Amino acid sequence: MLLTMLATPIPLHAWERGKVERFATLPAGEAYPEGICLGPDGNVYVVTVAANKPKGTPGTLLVFDPNGKYLRTVHIAGSSRMLLDLRFHPKNGKLIVIDYEDPKVLAVDAKTGDSSVFMTVTGEHPGLDGLTFDDAGNLYVTDAHQGLIWKVGPEGGAGEIWVKSPLLKPTRPPPAIGANGLAFNKEQTVLFVPNTANDTIIKIPVSGSPLKAGTPEVFVNRAGGGPDGIIIDEDDNLWIACNQSDEIMVLEPTQGRVIAKLGDFGGIDKDGAPIGFLWSNSLVFHGEDVLVTNLSADVAAVSSPSLRTVDGPWAAQVKLHTVSKIKKHIPSVPH
Repeated sequence: MLLTMLATPIPLHAWERGKVERFATLPAGEAYPEGICLGPDGNVYVVTVAANKPKGTPGTLLVFDPNGKYLRTVHIAGSSRMLLDLRFHPKNGKLIVIDYEDPKVLAVDAKTGDSSVFMTVTGEHPGLDGLTFDDAGNLYVTDAHQGLIWKVGPEGGAGEIWVKSPLLKPTRPPPAIGANGLAFNKEQTVLFVPNTANDTIIKIPVSGSPLKAGTPEVFVNRAGGGPDGIIIDEDDNLWIACNQSDEIMVLEPTQGRVIAKLGDFGGIDKDGAPIGFLWSNSLVFHGEDVLVTNLSADVAAVSSPSLRTVDGPWAAQVKLHTVSKIKKHIPSVPH
């Protein structure tokens, strides 16, 4: 009987990861796509962390049509080369862009590149990273170095500290990036924030009008490898781009149970482009798809060999930088 049991195969269930396809290819000379958003015109807007360019180079905004066809490159006046996130303001339509290297938030003309400062911040070495808005048009920006979230009103100005917590700070490299993306649930009663360095998702209760932050807490630990950008769907599920595990991880919103793992890395193709995800970074819903920027960064090359990541040697081979897409689908989960 024992031999019969040992010989009987046990059914195993793997994640149905879906198929990652190329949505867009960055033009020659452009690299390290980071932030991504949809415009009111239906086009897709991407900014880059252009570590391949010398300091003093203005930041790059790339525009693609809804099918991923490259339309134009816009150089943003008054910005550094390292831009991290962007959204169109829900109230005034301005394109709001985060400047990481020269920490400030800009309002940008998406056609000419003209800009003005929308939000200023203070402190020791701010690390502005992700942004989101509430229903009233207030802007919230994570500070990945100082472990806090800045807030400013719909018209901009000096940022005020909305919440500060050690749970939002990075405690281990690489990269030394704490609070990263951020997203409210539908009712705006909770704000979720991935801490990239710590592999945690932080949950911040929200109440009142204007919104006031409660005490942050760890929602889940060991959240993939390097949880980075986050978006929330119509069922309040959390879709998180994990940059070191090269995947999208989907969590249900009550217990943080993982209900999907989408995408993977499949090597470098003959043209030097990543196959699948490589340092999946920021993401946005786009009809029936999810679009994901592939940062494809080799941390060790710009810091120290001691900070090498598992993806670094692959990223060093990349010659063409890309934006990927995958179907917005949560496969059935075995019980």
